[in-house]
Amino acid sequence: MKDTLTKKTNPLKWVPSAYFAMGLPFIVLSMVSVLMYQDLGISKAKITFWLSIITLPWTLKPLWSPFLELFKTKKFFVVLTQMVTGITFALIAFSLGLPNFFAVTISLMGIIAISGATHDIALDGIYLEELSQKEQAQYIGWQGAFYNLAKLLSYGALVALAGYLKRFYGALESWTIIMGIFSAIMVGAAIYHAKVLPSSGAKKKGAVTMKDTARELSEIIVSFFKKKYILIYILFIVFYRTAEGLAMKVLPLFLNDSVEAGGLGLLTEQIGLINGICGALAFVVGSILGGYFISAFSLRKTLFTLCCCFNIPFVIYLLFAIYQPTSIPLIGLGVTLEWFGYGFGFVGLTLFMMQQVAPGSHKMAHYAFASGIMNLGVLLPGAISGWIVESVGYQSFFTIVLFAAIPAFIITWFLPFTYSEEQNTNE
Repeated sequence: MKDTLTKKTNPLKWVPSAYFAMGLPFIVLSMVSVLMYQDLGISKAKITFWLSIITLPWTLKPLWSPFLELFKTKKFFVVLTQMVTGITFALIAFSLGLPNFFAVTISLMGIIAISGATHDIALDGIYLEELSQKEQAQYIGWQGAFYNLAKLLSYGALVALAGYLKRFYGALESWTIIMGIFSAIMVGAAIYHAKVLPSSGAKKKGAVTMKDTARELSEIIVSFFKKKYILIYILFIVFYRTAEGLAMKVLPLFLNDSVEAGGLGLLTEQIGLINGICGALAFVVGSILGGYFISAFSLRKTLFTLCCCFNIPFVIYLLFAIYQPTSIPLIGLGVTLEWFGYGFGFVGLTLFMMQQVAPGSHKMAHYAFASGIMNLGVLLPGAISGWIVESVGYQSFFTIVLFAAIPAFIITWFLPFTYSEEQNTNE
């Protein structure tokens, strides 16, 4: 049955587009909104704190993942959440002109976060059920590439468009238009995936009660923490992205801040163009090559290299903070190298969680647990990153970022594997 369904539904028809739709809400909330709120007069500390807090659903999503396994199909939840996200972006667009716009839009972004987290659970479940281990490794590059291609469209082209529109219409009007575009993209994605997405994972048969669900959740949690090497794996997942978590929300502020304030003094549209033009190809190539690199040499042999590629490029921003270059080509080169390393290294963490943490009787839920824990490595440092920058400045901040990456190198070097890569982890 699985083989038949896989033949009917080519993964390239849905893996790239679905993971693009997965990435867009998270990137808008965690990165694009940083520049939006800065343009609208919100402080750095307030921006980084609240935009980190509203990503909490991506950490807590394992608590409702069993409900997705017990009710409806995974396709149903993917399509529904894409539609909800699209409609909510439209509400944000209409709310930006309100006197209390920050409180209202942050609340609406909280709805998007819950919807996005639910979407991630269901889509990852489809990916795990529809694709064999070999196919997971083969398409992990496409998954990572298009997940982060959403970053490059939203944080690149559409940020550049926002900067351009701001010249003629002002910050409020330009960002209203951009939020409307995000709305249209997500609604379009919902309509498309309603037609092409595999109808994977029908709800479990039989009567289902809240008591049954609570018992199921308890079993899922207990079995997760009984997994072999699980404490080591949790530390690995958190530390792998800690440096990124510190840097993520500060990078747009750093690029946009004046030279006098320690930044690079780039215009909003320049930030968008540098990320969109320099970063786009680099990231896509890095992600796809990372997937085939793993497929050729195995995850065990390549994971430390992938970790280095993911974290070491942050030294570029320390050098930028020290020397504050004004050359756009030089800044573009640095951004290109960082994006390539990011794309190349990210796929290693994703595949590790799929093949070493998730396997077992609750694969979908356990992968949700792992990805939720991964988000802690981004959320917690991100919440304090603005305060750190305001306290110590950009040079010291990026030094701290590099030191924060050291635990990732250490634990990755000694990381044990539970499953061989030839072993069937679906059982």
